[in-house]
Amino acid sequence: MTPIDTYIAAAPAAYRDQLTAIRQTIATNLPGAEEQLKYQMPTFYWHENVIHFALNQHHFGLYPTPSAVTAFQAKLTAYKTSKGGIQFPLDAPLPLDLIGAITAFRRREIIAKYDL
Repeated sequence: MTPIDTYIAAAPAAYRDQLTAIRQTIATNLPGAEEQLKYQMPTFYWHENVIHFALNQHHFGLYPTPSAVTAFQAKLTAYKTSKGGIQFPLDAPLPLDLIGAITAFRRREIIAKYDL
């Protein structure tokens, strides 16, 4: 089992499908990334920490770095955000297309940063 498998398996059953959907969406948009656990959160690493996600008491957290939150601010008005994080309510459908777009944005940032 990978660290993310373990994280999802330990989560309450009611949220495992959503966590799996977030994971699959990120993995699809970030081919070749390594799955790790950093800061006690599932993390996708590709040349650097690309994106983290987590189950919190009242929301799913997505942590794609401040640049991604800023770049997608206009599409995040329905969600609580912080400098580097986005909160998706537990009782609302996950915006998987938006999560995919944010992940693809982070991938493009890394390609540019490392001249890949």
